[in-house]
Amino acid sequence: MPLRLIEMMCPEARGPEVEELVREHRPLGVWHDRMLDGQIIVKILLRAEQAEPVLDLLESRYGGVEGIHMLLLAVEAALPRPEAVEEAKGEGAEQAPAKPTRGRISRQELYADVSASAELSRIFMALIVLSSVVAAVGLLRDNVAVIIGAMVIAPLLGPNMALAFAATLGDGELGRRALKTNLAGIAAALGLSILLGMFLHEGPTSHEILMRSDVQLADAVLALAAGSAGALAFTTGIHTPLVGVMVAVALLPPLVAFGLSVGAAHWSAALGTMLLFFTNLICVNLAGVATFLARGVRPRTWWEADRARRAARNTLMLWILLLLGLVVAIVLSHERVEALAPGREPPTPAATHRPPGR
Repeated sequence: MPLRLIEMMCPEARGPEVEELVREHRPLGVWHDRMLDGQIIVKILLRAEQAEPVLDLLESRYGGVEGIHMLLLAVEAALPRPEAVEEAKGEGAEQAPAKPTRGRISRQELYADVSASAELSRIFMALIVLSSVVAAVGLLRDNVAVIIGAMVIAPLLGPNMALAFAATLGDGELGRRALKTNLAGIAAALGLSILLGMFLHEGPTSHEILMRSDVQLADAVLALAAGSAGALAFTTGIHTPLVGVMVAVALLPPLVAFGLSVGAAHWSAALGTMLLFFTNLICVNLAGVATFLARGVRPRTWWEADRARRAARNTLMLWILLLLGLVVAIVLSHERVEALAPGREPPTPAATHRPPGR
């Protein structure tokens, strides 16, 4: 697990109190620097999974005190190594053990990362437009490599994880921003792909589009795995492009295929790709909320925790109900396709009751 450094600026008289308070969590090191105006900076070195309980403790004690500021910084390396520091302290210390956060980064750091990824900006919209154009070309030309390239640049991981994170914490303001960014990206990709479908798509001959119009329950499993992987990537602080690609696999190609089919007025393919997109969107967010809860992401205070529990419960119920409704629609669409398939005409009464020996 990586290291974190908490820097807390406070009056010099509070320095010993702060140091004694944080030592209960057995940090890797605590020291302070004096400033010229009677202030000191208390520096606390600890593992990333220890940062949340320490920050919660300091915020609950000094959150409203004037002149006190706190920063959380990432540490690339420290000497001596953390293992050597812990061995030197010994195992018989009387301090209370730290309360780890299940191998994840702190809620404060997680909130900063998720909140930044939920911003609606010109760069976000430009990447949506570019990835949609690339995905449309790849779908129309049956070029898998081009489709993968579109998913590499599609910025769909952040807004969806921010929406799931907001539901987990019951943060309405973050949820509204994430939803706004999500809807803007979906609308831009859909509108552009519809225009491209009107001018470029002559017939439902693309294998990549037809494949996405045939929705299977395995697609929901893929989207659930993608949503869980996205949440895990954020909670561990390790953001890899491959995780964003996995989420884009579930969202961007079905959305663009839906727009291309609508633009070309191929309604059967449009129905299938629409079902696939909404199924994947629901599964990604459902898995994201469940993973954040499983990783122990909770608000700091009890009244916030109560609100967050209600929000997470209601969100999970909503996503599950919508998913069940889409599963029913997928099953019914499969039955309709099988009933209309050529060569599946019901047998005639003469063929059904042929005499023996004929």
